[in-house]
Amino acid sequence: MEINPLIAGTGASPIAALHERAREMAESGPLLDFSVGDPLEPTPSRVVEALHAAVPTVSQYPLAQGILEAREAVAGYVERRFGIRANPDRHVLITGGSKEAIFHAPAALCEAGGGQKVICPSPGYTPYVRGTLHAGAEPAVEVLSGDFAFRSTDLERLLPAQMLWINYPHNPTGAVLSRADLEELVGTAQANDVWLCSDECYPDLFEGDPPPSALEFAGPDFTGVLAFFSASKRSGMTGYRVGAVVGDAEGIEAMRLLKQSAGTVPPEFVQRAAAEAWSDDAHPAERSALFSRKRAILRRAFEDNGYEVVGSTAGLYIWVKVGNDLAITEQLLGSRIVVAPGRTFGPGGEGFIRLALVPTLQECELAEQEIRECLTNN
Repeated sequence: MEINPLIAGTGASPIAALHERAREMAESGPLLDFSVGDPLEPTPSRVVEALHAAVPTVSQYPLAQGILEAREAVAGYVERRFGIRANPDRHVLITGGSKEAIFHAPAALCEAGGGQKVICPSPGYTPYVRGTLHAGAEPAVEVLSGDFAFRSTDLERLLPAQMLWINYPHNPTGAVLSRADLEELVGTAQANDVWLCSDECYPDLFEGDPPPSALEFAGPDFTGVLAFFSASKRSGMTGYRVGAVVGDAEGIEAMRLLKQSAGTVPPEFVQRAAAEAWSDDAHPAERSALFSRKRAILRRAFEDNGYEVVGSTAGLYIWVKVGNDLAITEQLLGSRIVVAPGRTFGPGGEGFIRLALVPTLQECELAEQEIRECLTNN
């Protein structure tokens, strides 16, 4: 029997493979695992309580667009956070986490087999390319370097295109795009009829000035712009698998129709818990402060040993220039510290390692000493 060759060709997610390896190693003793961005801090109690209270006696299928309560909560969040007004009925869609929506977006916005180009900056989140391939579109991988910022001049060089993926704060580097650069990029995409899909999974985890959203520069109708949000990192809800897309009404409707066919909608009781999470700004601020403390501890460990920490001002990660990323990964593994080699995230990641700020604050302090000793002996 035959299967879709894309399944065999793309294979397992590199991060999933790393996660499996870490789990196997954990069977022989404790690890300090910085490989996968799945924080261990508890989900806020008010969110858990909202979930329990919403579990129904009779379970029914959820609507493709998500319940109004959740859509209104997302609209309220983007107005408080970014100063923009989104109509919950036209501009907001609830999704099964941001990963599901990101993977399916090209299927909603591109013509399968039409040779339409989707620009996917690298290193980056692997579903950009994988979703493009499965949608029958053509990924154009653009390698980032330096400050890992994708700018308007980069887009102009790669035109024509149907879609562009950007991700700021950036995974894996923690880089942030300036307001001026983001405004110019949005304008260029709109002027050239390019769908600008902005993966904004981490805007509430930052140091210094709050990172902007592409929606801020898209105009009142968000023409051609879709922003992808997640409750996972903001509220410690990775296992809930709930996110949202906000933006252009035509794009939202296309994705809603796709979701009707795929059935990828979180249960309503999960959506009600997410509505509680998106309605509160206190717990994300506390989480952001905690991740900043972790980042500072790990930054010291590397910089004091002469390694350059690049980007790493927002999001959930530390991005370190190490030379041979595979060798350093193995060396740290010998001290039972698990990190992700940069090449895992695509071309341009070679020579770097990524550490997700997942272990506890105390574990990060322990890791600081272990990293110092390990790299001093390098």
